[in-house]
This record gives sequence, C-alpha cells and structure tokens, in this order.
Amino acid sequence: MAITDPKRYTVTAALIYANGPIHIGHLAGCYVPADIYVRYLRSQGRDVAFISGTDEHGVPITIRAKKEGMTPQEVVDKYYAQIDASFKELGISFDVYSRTSKPIHHETSREIFKNLYDKGVFEEETTEQYYDETAQQFLADRYIVGTCPVCANPNAYGDQCEKCGSALSPTELIEPHSMLSGSKPVMRPTTNWFLPLDKLQPQVEAFVNSHPEWKTNVLGQCQSWLKEGLKPRAMTRDLDWGIPVPVPNTEGKVLYVWFEAPIGYISATKDWLIQKNGTDEGWGQWWKEKDTKLVHFIGKDNIVFHCIIFPATLIAEGSMILPDNVPANEFMNLEGDKISTSRNWAVWLHEYLEELPGKQDVLRYVLTASAPETKDSEFTWKDFQTRNNSELVGIFGNFINRAVVLTHKFCEGKVPAPGELTDIDAGTLAELAAFPSRIADSLENYRFREALTHIIDLARLGNKYLADTQPWHVIKTDPERVNTILNISLQISASLAIVAEPILPFTAEKLRLQFGMQDHTWTDAGRVDLLATGSLIGEANLLFEKIEDHVIERQIQKLHDARRMNELEGKTVAEIKPEIQYEDFAKMDIRIATITEAENVPKSKKLLKLSVNIGSEQRTVLSGISEHFKPEEVIGRKVLYLANLAPRKMMGMESHGMILMAEDKDGSLAFVQPGKEIWDGGTVN
Repeated sequence: MAITDPKRYTVTAALIYANGPIHIGHLAGCYVPADIYVRYLRSQGRDVAFISGTDEHGVPITIRAKKEGMTPQEVVDKYYAQIDASFKELGISFDVYSRTSKPIHHETSREIFKNLYDKGVFEEETTEQYYDETAQQFLADRYIVGTCPVCANPNAYGDQCEKCGSALSPTELIEPHSMLSGSKPVMRPTTNWFLPLDKLQPQVEAFVNSHPEWKTNVLGQCQSWLKEGLKPRAMTRDLDWGIPVPVPNTEGKVLYVWFEAPIGYISATKDWLIQKNGTDEGWGQWWKEKDTKLVHFIGKDNIVFHCIIFPATLIAEGSMILPDNVPANEFMNLEGDKISTSRNWAVWLHEYLEELPGKQDVLRYVLTASAPETKDSEFTWKDFQTRNNSELVGIFGNFINRAVVLTHKFCEGKVPAPGELTDIDAGTLAELAAFPSRIADSLENYRFREALTHIIDLARLGNKYLADTQPWHVIKTDPERVNTILNISLQISASLAIVAEPILPFTAEKLRLQFGMQDHTWTDAGRVDLLATGSLIGEANLLFEKIEDHVIERQIQKLHDARRMNELEGKTVAEIKPEIQYEDFAKMDIRIATITEAENVPKSKKLLKLSVNIGSEQRTVLSGISEHFKPEEVIGRKVLYLANLAPRKMMGMESHGMILMAEDKDGSLAFVQPGKEIWDGGTVN
C-alpha cells in the first residue's frame, strides 16, 4: 500500500554508468522527472533527500577503459566530473551526487553482503560459466554478446537485450561470442553466491501486489517475471574490477554490480550526511523508518532490478523500507531512430549546454512535454524549435512580458490596487485559484506532461484575459479599470513563477527576482493578493527568445555527420584480391595523361566525357565521376590512365581506356597524381 502521509521522502534517480556522457534519453527517462518531483515537494515544505550518483563498477566501465586506453579508475574519474558538472548546469538539484567507487560505498555494500551471508541467505553453488580461453578469464554477462532469443537482436548482452528490454542470462543467447577476443567461449566451473529469488518470491510478490497504483508498464514487467517464476541469481562475479567479496578465499571475485549498485543509494545518503555533518549518523531515518516514502526514478530497462532484485535484497536484510513507487519511463527516440551511444546517435547534454547556452529550461520543457511516460516517445529538433517558439515564447513569455510592459507603461512599474471586480475578473480569478491544486495533483501522481499542460493553460488564461479586457484601449477612458486588469494579470504571473518552478527553475528564479517574491511557497500560488499593492515590478526582459532555422539545421546536420562518421569507423580496408603473376601486371599500360576537356554526358548522372592528352594523341574517355567532380574542376588535372584497355561503348559513345582513381573510406574519389611534373605519355611501371 502507498504511504498516504509520509514524514519524509527519499527520492532516488538511477545511478548511471560512468563510462560516457549524459544524453537526452537519460534525462527524459528519469533525471528531469525526478528533479521536477523533488522541486515540487520542496516547494510544499516537505523533507526530502534527493539521491543519485555514478555507478563505477561493472563491465561497461572496463569495456570503455579498454577502448580509450585508460585504467577503469581514470575512466570513472573523467566521466564522473563531466556528468556531475552537466547535471548542475541543467539545474538537477541533487542533495548529493555520489560515486560507488567511494570507500563509504564499498564499506556499506560489503556490510550488507556479509549480513546476508552470515544469516545463511546466500546459496553457494558451483556452476558452469562462460570462459574466454584466448583472454584467459571468466566472462561477465556484459562481455558476452549474441542473438536475443526473444527479439532476434544480434547484439544482445549476456544480461539484457537493450532492443526489447528482456533480462537474459548468458546461456540463453544464441551463438554467443566474447567481446574480449571475439572467440566462442567455453563452459568452465566456478563458484559463486546466489540470492535465492525463488524462495523470496512469495514476499516479493506480496510487495508488488500491494501497489496496484504503480504505472502499468512497471506492473506489467514485474508480473511477467513473477509469472515465469523467479530463479536464483548470482550476486558475485569473477572480475578484477569491483568490490571484493567479503568472504575468505574469494580472491578474483567481486560483488555483482546489480547487487551493490542499488546499495549505492544508501551509501550516497551516508555520503551526503558525512559531507553535511561530518558523520553519517541519522542515515537510518531515510532508509529504515516506516513513515519515509521511498521513490525510485528509473528507465524501463531497470524495472526488474528496482522492483524485484533490490527489494528482494532488502527483504532478506530485514530492516529497510521498500520502495513506495517506481515511476519508470519508457524510452525516448531521436529523429526517427533509437538513441544509441555506440552509434553516436544522441544529443549529448554537455554539448547542448555549450552550443545552446542559457537554454536549460527550453530543454527541460521539451523533454517534459514529450516525456515517454506511458510509451516510447520521440525528440526531434523541429519539435524543439516549435515548442520553444510557439509555447515558451508565444504563450508563456508573451503573457508575462505583456503584463510587465503594460504595468510600467500605465502604472509606473508598481502593482496597482484593484477596483470593483466584473464578471470576467471574478471568473478569471476563480480559474486561477483552481490551477495550483490541479497541477499539484498531476505532480503528486507522476503525471509530469499533464502538469506542464496545466501550466501552459494558466499562461493561456492570462493571455486570454488580456485579449478580452484590452487594457491598451480601456486606458483612454477608464484608468481605474486598467488598474484592476493589470493587478489580476500580475497575480497570474506571480502564480506562474511558483507553479512553473519545478519544470522551469531558471525562468522561475528570474520571475521571483522581478516580482520580489523570494519567500513564497506553493501554498501561496493562486492567491488574489500574492503581489502586494504598490510593490515594484522589475523592468521587462524577454524570458525566452525565438530559435531560428539555421540553429536547428546545424543540430540536425551534426547528428547526421556523427552517424556518417560512426558508419565509417566500422569500415575496414578491402581484402587483397587473388594473387596474380608479374606477367599479368606487365600487360597493363598505365600512362600519365592530362585532362584537356570535360563535359557532362546527357541523360547520365554518373558519367563525364573527358578528352585526355596521352602525349602521342588525344583520346576520349567516359568516366563515372560526375557525382564527385564538376567538369570545370577536372580540366588540367594530371591523371593515371590505363591506355590499353579495350574500347567500350556507353551511352552511344566509345570510351578509350580508363582514368584510375582512389576511393576514400566514405566512398569519395580522389585523383592519383605523380609527385612531380611528368610529361604526358610517361609510363607507370
């Protein structure tokens, strides 16, 4: 059952692997919604700990280290710093952003493992596991790649298919191979400690079934696992990077990353208190007291770990609270394709912040508006531009700007005193009063897109009110009436500053400074006297600016350039053709020639008609290079010319010989020219 009146909130956002930068899929999946929720709770005056950090163990770290020629520690140090800085600049308001490589995490994880070990929870078992004979080591799940048995994805990992989201074991993969050597692994015996999920299933099932309010995607995945029947899962691995198993005679074994990574939320809480108070005393109130509400924000690929495996660990431990909710989002796609870090098909946060400075709130807004709350969604740069220009500039910013400009024009920049209310005034104020609770209800229930719609509707209410009352015309005949109109418009603006803050914190801060309302909280939103009569209003400044086409086109082109470069990286040098004898080569008469004339061949996309001087005569050659060169670009070029190739008829013309070209990695062509001026007709031997 959900906690109805919690005393405090422990809110976590997924611990991301420190093996690369943050992209918009990560943000839309859990970090932006988690921050919105936490900011809302704080505005309500609730006691909140917002916890996250980097997951710095596991195979993805070692894979990145091998790729970059660094040690695992160097990799996690590099990306932790980058991720932490990017989150701060976007306004993700963690109380602590910790690391699982910290001693406090190692200590906490080992304590919990040892606790379960001493209680006899784990089952020690020797099993056959994949071993790479070339690399001479056991293979962790992520070092094994093969075809997914569920969706036939040929690049599924040994623990999970990232295409269909299925959790897997290495032995389920079809045609597995090692990521270390590419060879087919063999089975060898090794001993590990297993968490008996099968024995814990009744308690896990009771826990899941006590939360019918969870999102359907979360419950659906949980019920699927439970229906199949939980199986014991190894909580240790044969690796050299991670937290050593705290049991004698276990050299070369570390804690399974999905055992210790969620414990990182607990160790990060301790880290926060140590940083704040010099001691971790009191951490238990965030993890053990029954009136604490624990909420995990994650992406759908982490549902099973946060809703089944981690709760099973906590149930076995016995003293910890279980999550009250796990509002997991689906995946966000990008420009018609799945976001892929390996293919560099992503919008990277650190690059966005550098290339579109000052637009943090625009990104937060767009990711919320298109959040994958119930199904996969899509980010496009055109939609980004439209939402900024039409909604943030055209609706939200336009209303605030009009209200402030008119106040300075007609009321000396001060909040005017309202007069007698008309029906339209009373109706508008009644609608204003209803918005804060409506928005709060959406936020409380993790419906952040819906909350954003209500916020924009409040700005629409303000625009409609100004359009209906037309103070710019009324001022000529009834200045007192204008005072009432602008007072109400400013009260709407001030409420917007409060209710929009969870999603648009940078904008809200500007408005709070402009309206002098630093101490106001959520309970003040919707009041008709939020801004006191006579208080000064700061000068009007545009909250948002239009984004021009060239800015968007540059970002789209950047994506396609990145995809092209990634595809080229996968290209290899062509195989050497079958062996020939010298006599075969000697038959070819390759000469130096100069192109003297060039023209396009009518009705052909590929051919150029060239006239080449080979010293003794002029010859005509039809060459398939028109998609790479214009006629005027090739005239005067020295080229290698195969002079004794038999003539060939093309497009009704006869071509004598062939121009030899070099093909680059991307398919472009280049002339092969002698290193110095060689006379036409000179031979190539």
